[in-house]
Order: sequence, then C-alpha cells, then structure tokens
Amino acid sequence: MAVIQLLCPAGCCRWDEAAVRSDESPVIFPDYKDVTVPYNIAPLNFMIEGADRLQARFILDGKSSLDVIGKDGIVDIPEKEWTGLLEQAKGAKLTVEVSMWNDEHPDGVAFKPFEVNVSGNKIDAWVAYRLIEPGYEGWRQLGLYQRNLESFEETAIVTNKDATTTCLNCHHFPAYSSESMMFHARGANGGTILYHNGELSKIDFKSIGPKKNTTYPAWHPEGRFIAFSANTTHQVFYGEGRQPVEVFDTASDLLLYDIGTGEVLTDPRFLTEQALETFPAWSPDGRYLYFSSYQAPQLPVYFSDSMNYDLLRVSFDSSSRTFGEKIDTLYNAEVQGGSASHPRVSADGRYLLYTWSQYGTFPVWHREADLQMIDLETMAPVDVSVWNDAEEADSYHSWSSDGRWVVYGSRRLDGRFTRLFIAHLDGSGVPCKPFLLPQKDPRHNAWRFKSFNVPEFIDGKVELPKEAGNLFYSEE
Repeated sequence: MAVIQLLCPAGCCRWDEAAVRSDESPVIFPDYKDVTVPYNIAPLNFMIEGADRLQARFILDGKSSLDVIGKDGIVDIPEKEWTGLLEQAKGAKLTVEVSMWNDEHPDGVAFKPFEVNVSGNKIDAWVAYRLIEPGYEGWRQLGLYQRNLESFEETAIVTNKDATTTCLNCHHFPAYSSESMMFHARGANGGTILYHNGELSKIDFKSIGPKKNTTYPAWHPEGRFIAFSANTTHQVFYGEGRQPVEVFDTASDLLLYDIGTGEVLTDPRFLTEQALETFPAWSPDGRYLYFSSYQAPQLPVYFSDSMNYDLLRVSFDSSSRTFGEKIDTLYNAEVQGGSASHPRVSADGRYLLYTWSQYGTFPVWHREADLQMIDLETMAPVDVSVWNDAEEADSYHSWSSDGRWVVYGSRRLDGRFTRLFIAHLDGSGVPCKPFLLPQKDPRHNAWRFKSFNVPEFIDGKVELPKEAGNLFYSEE
C-alpha cells in the first residue's frame, strides 16, 4: 500500500483543491515533464515563475504516494521521502499533479498531469566537473568539484584558491575510479598532477620524452597508461555574428605515458605535421584508442572553416605497448560533412558518442554543435536528436559505468553558461528526453555564474591528500 505524506513549510500545511482545472501542462523549471530518471537521483525540485503557492502530488500505481506543498513558487521535495518513493517506483511511472495559486488564480488552478519515468538502471553516485567563468582568457577562482547525484552534496576536489594565476583543467579517472585521478595545473609552478595507488606526484612532460606539453587525457582502463594529445592551441575572435571566439590547434600529436616506468611512448604516425590528432579515448576493454584527426593541407596550419576532423580508431596491445598497423575511419568528415570531436565509447562497448559541429575541434563555442552516435556493431548512426537543442551547443559528454546514462554540457538555457544534463539510453538503444542536473533550489541554475566543464562519472567521493595543492602553489 502506498504511503501518503503531506510535507510542507511550517504554518502552510493545508492541502487545498484548486477551483479551476486546466487542459495545459504546467510550465515548470527545470522541465522534468516526461523525462526518464534513475531510481537513485536526488529530488527533482522545480518551480513555476510567478506562483505564490504550489501543490505537487506524486502518484504511483494510481495511488497518492507523496504530497508536497511549496511556497514562493518552489516545490522542495524532502530527500528521505523521495528516496523511498523512487525505490518503490523502479521500472514504473510517476504521475505528477501540480496546482498553483497566485494573484491571477487566487482560487487555484490545477494543471494537466505529467509523467516521470523511473528507470530500473541505477546511475553512478558521483560526477566530477570543473567550474569556471565562461570567458575567453581570464579567470580568478576556479576548481575541480564533485557532486553526489543521490543528494545535493557538492564538494571541492581541488581549487586554485591559493594560486589564482593557476588554471586547473583536463581531469580524468581510470575506469570511473575515485581512488586515482589526474589533472593539469597550468602556471608558473604547474605540471600534470597524478594521484595513483595512494601516491601523489607532479610530472613535467616538457622535460621528458619528446618534450611536449600534454593536453587532453584518456586513462587506460587497466590503469597503467594515459594517452594524451599534445596540442598547440590558439584563439581568434570574430568581429561580427553570434559566435564570439574560435579555438583551434596549429599542431597536435598523440603520446602514451607509462605510469609504471615514467616513459613517454610515441608512434611516428601520430607525430607528423601533416595530421592533427586530438581527443583520445579508450574502448572500455582497452583494446582500441579512438581519436579525432584533421589532415592539414598546408603548413603552417592556419584556422579556417574547412578544418574538419575525422573519427579514427587504432588497436592497442598493452603487453607490448604498441598500436596496431591498421587505422579505421569511423567518421569521414570529407564524405559525411562537418567535424567530429570528443569520441567516447559506452561501457558495454556498443556505442560511440561524439560531438558534431560544422567545423573545428572546440565545439563548446559552436551553437550548432550536437551529440551524434554510432552503433559499433552495425556501424549505423543512432538518432539521439532528443538529447540536442536546436539553438545552442551540446558538447562534452561521458558515459555511466553501465552504459545506460550520459551526462553532458549544454548551453540551451541561455546560450552563455554550460550546465549539466543527464539522459538515459534504454536497453533497446532508444534515447530518452534529458533532464537538468537537479538542485536543492531550482533558482541555483540561474544564480550561479559558472559553467560546468568536462563532466565525468566516478564511483565515489574523491579524497585527494591535502598537500595536492602544494604541488602547484607558487613557491615565491
């Protein structure tokens, strides 16, 4: 039997029946109507602009299971009761009835109910990301953070609070593990910070191997290797139009770092000036390395809107530390049009998700950028248009450890700030409507003037040693 709860602010605990019934759905923010969520997600708190009082009734199996009364236009769902409700609703649908009172509707209006699908697929409990102002060059305070998706807990992994000239970026983890991580610290005392097997170290790649500064990482699932691209990156600014800036590479190569030996391994095919390789990503079994590549028609490389990147794949033998002879083309930009970046393979090895844009390799600034996907069994495209926004950029993404959830950055709310959206892929390979990362106060999504950058699922809370920051704080 469903348990009926009446949860509301003190002094407002009175359930009322609205005088008017509307055939329209409520305009709620965030838009959680008809989304699919994991059964261990934090409460889907929402608001209605201009409402004074709200009532939300969550119905499971035709019976009222949770009643929440909100004020100031916000429905704040208690975490304990929400967790219990979703546990009961695994694999089922919640029907949500919303009523509103304000000056325009003093006697209340009851809106058309909507549904929330509760998946039986659990999501990884944590996601890591960078928070940064959406600028072009300058910053002051930024950091790497982590969020518990089962609650609203957010904590810093590491920040530049005591070293504000340092840029922290390109964090990564091996096989979703919160026990190991790496990130770059750019600045006077910078380097690549590595935390692995309980040990903390800093690597200066400019002093070893080919002496190239590493950029985008991909940690091999076995934990021994990290593939990097070594990028020489520039910016150009537009004098007109809605896209303010273009970020592009004049050189980029692939490197392989052996954590056990401290060696930087190279393959001459990926060190040429004729091709720009970037955004490495491993298959979940570690047998293949995926990456984006642009065949430069002229040297030196100058930016143009004809810089279109292919998606390539090469096999890898971890015992010999070598790449295979054959290089497969999975996306041919010249034939298929546009440019592909950010390849990421689902945890079951079935799907390759990437970001498409008209040109270039930095899609976060491209309003036309969308997610696209390939079924690696059939090599056929999979329609994931439901995950994309028609007007603003959808860009960096990562898969959950079971291959059923995707988290990605999107600028669809205002075209300026990148925020995190989560989407489900069901067992038949059908994508479901995405939802905005839940917040305790829905207004937090508009009040926080930071972009969420490079989201990565992890299996637990990262606890870096306190001395991690000392590796890049200025010694002056």
